[in-house]
Amino acid sequence: MDDLREGDVVVIRAFDDWPEHLFEVDETFDDCVSGYSITGPLAGVYGEPGFELIKSVAYRAVRSA
Repeated sequence: MDDLREGDVVVIRAFDDWPEHLFEVDETFDDCVSGYSITGPLAGVYGEPGFELIKSVAYRAVRSA
């Protein structure tokens, strides 16, 4: 997951009482990403999920050449 960039959308796996949901990446760090949930009960909420919570990349942001 070290190739994630701002604007990418990832799938965060279900954990605790939270269902699987989409999350837009704002910034990446050594062990997590920061950004906002865009679906589910956490929509609009800022978070910093660890890489272990990222199930997959839903889609990539448009990259300029």
